[in-house]
Amino acid sequence: MEPSQSEINILSNGKRHDLGDDVGMPMKTLLEEDQNGTQTVRFDDPDGGLENEEFLPSADGKKPVRFTDFEGKTSFGMSVFNLGNAIMGSGILGLAYAMANTGILLFLFLLTAVAALSSYSIHLLLKSSGIVGIRAYEQLGFRAFGIPGKMAAGIAITLQNIGAMSSYLYIVKSELPLVIQAFLKADPNADLWYLNGNYLVIMVSASVILPLALMKQLGYLGYTSGFSLSCMVFFLTAVIYKKFQIPCPFEEFSINKTVSLNLSSHSGDYGLAHQEDDDHCTPRMFTINSQTAYTIPILAFAFVCHPEVLPIYTELRDPTKKKMQKVSNISIFVMYTMYFLAALFGYLTFYGNVEPELLHTYSRIDPYDTLILCVRVAVLTAVTLTVPIVLFPVRRAIQQMLFPTKSFSWLRHIAIALVLLTFINMLVIFAPNILGIFGIIGATSAPCLIFIFPAVFYIRIVPKDKEPMNSMPKILAACFAALGVSFMIMSLSFIIIDWTTGSSNAGGGH
Repeated sequence: MEPSQSEINILSNGKRHDLGDDVGMPMKTLLEEDQNGTQTVRFDDPDGGLENEEFLPSADGKKPVRFTDFEGKTSFGMSVFNLGNAIMGSGILGLAYAMANTGILLFLFLLTAVAALSSYSIHLLLKSSGIVGIRAYEQLGFRAFGIPGKMAAGIAITLQNIGAMSSYLYIVKSELPLVIQAFLKADPNADLWYLNGNYLVIMVSASVILPLALMKQLGYLGYTSGFSLSCMVFFLTAVIYKKFQIPCPFEEFSINKTVSLNLSSHSGDYGLAHQEDDDHCTPRMFTINSQTAYTIPILAFAFVCHPEVLPIYTELRDPTKKKMQKVSNISIFVMYTMYFLAALFGYLTFYGNVEPELLHTYSRIDPYDTLILCVRVAVLTAVTLTVPIVLFPVRRAIQQMLFPTKSFSWLRHIAIALVLLTFINMLVIFAPNILGIFGIIGATSAPCLIFIFPAVFYIRIVPKDKEPMNSMPKILAACFAALGVSFMIMSLSFIIIDWTTGSSNAGGGH
């Protein structure tokens, strides 16, 4: 397919990457003859572009303005922080519940498989990007399937990341009032504005998220990403510490101390009901129940970072495919380790009593525990600082779809961020139940971004003379795409069954 002139202007990234070599070359527009002798643009047109400026001056001494690419100055460590922060989300709070419904060994197997598949998926993206010199997910879609491919990728990124940002702000809306109430020992029934989640989510969006989202370059958020990850390390440390402080079975919290001391004589709560049940406090290696089916989607969504990979690659200092793959592997391994430790120690603390949101389980023991309150603040900080990282690919996708040939404009840059945050705040505030929306988005866009798109883009972009369809890399990519389709069908089936039977109300699997 021959690209239109307007699309040619934004196709490339200014770095040439051969299939087997990843040595960068100076920025320039290159023409390459295909097998038919037709000249096509393989790399950047410095006159095209939108968002980022090139550091090296052009021949006339001016810096060409570009959208798709930016010769980055972000260090290796900051790139690891940014990608790690993009991977890390609120999903870590539900992994102990997932382990309780799979068992330790089955959970470890599934977690390892999903992490490995995510790394392989990033490998496909980077290899496709290196061949055609493109570092924008949407433009890989255009190169592979033309306008439909670009629009499909842009829509999937937009839906997935809007859903993710909404879930983060929903946590702020629901958790921040409880934290303030606990610190101030305020009356939960008091009609105070600073205990209103709707006001708080707007204030957090305007005072913290918006200024960070207006940064021109994603690399500048490396410091906030590092702090966000530090908050999650604090969360993990507290979970490990609490494992050795909380007995099993644990006692439910009661405001009336007398009642609390006599709970064992009349309590029906399952925290004490199984006090003499040794099996209740014994870890299980393998478990299969009605909630086990939700574990795979939970784990898959926990490693969604693919929309951020190419923007981070673009801003990496001295970028090569090998270097960016190393950034990805380190980020995934660190998150893999944190995920497993948080799930393991959370599960070994509460066993079968662990709730879908781990911090809620600690509140059943003592909602005023100072350490747990600090942990809740740390988690709130982490998810808040993740929102700007997730917003960047959405803004990029919108500009690719709606303004592909426009020069960078601060007005447009700011306006898109304002519109996105306003829409997400309205969704969080006014939607009576957004879990169903998130479920559909997660079951469709996430498999596309993780499995299907990287594989089919790779199959279409890698030349057949270098890798024919019967070659092992393309056979593996085709199997990977088939796995993604199966995963999508399975996830949608679970959601439909869940809605039909109403099991989500009982199980809380989401």
